[in-house]
Amino acid sequence: MDIKKSEEKFLKIYDEYADAIFRYCYFQTSDREKAKDIAQNTFIKVWTYMSSGENKIEHVKAFLYQVARNTVIDDRRKKKDFSLDKMIDDGFDFANEKDLKEEIEMIFEGEKALETIKKLEEKYSEIITLRYVEDLSIKEIAKITNETENNVSVRIHRGLEKLKIILNENGQTD
Repeated sequence: MDIKKSEEKFLKIYDEYADAIFRYCYFQTSDREKAKDIAQNTFIKVWTYMSSGENKIEHVKAFLYQVARNTVIDDRRKKKDFSLDKMIDDGFDFANEKDLKEEIEMIFEGEKALETIKKLEEKYSEIITLRYVEDLSIKEIAKITNETENNVSVRIHRGLEKLKIILNENGQTD
């Protein structure tokens, strides 16, 4: 495939999946800027792969999530520092209070959901996130995690059972 066709294919993939990959990265990191960086790095890796002539991607969505997952794991291993000074240096603006308040409320709600899911063992929280936040099929999750579809189904079921127990312990359900 020539570079022009690779570029067109990549741009189509980017347009279709950029928001979903960002959402996945954000849910994994709880940090908007880090999620943007990881999503960007994911697409850089995908472009590098595609432009090298390696265009044998059978399932684009699963491939993207697998690259994003590996990029998140790589980022976790780096353990970068986070500070208010860095936020300000990176352009965070405290001036617009209304937008800031709405964003904080949105982040708070998302963080509460994330905290509950993160109380699960990682083998369950990742599968639950991919299935119910990213709305991926069991088949796609199996490809991303390199597990059988049956194993993914079992983990979803067990993860949901454990999630119900956590919610009941916290008095968040009937």
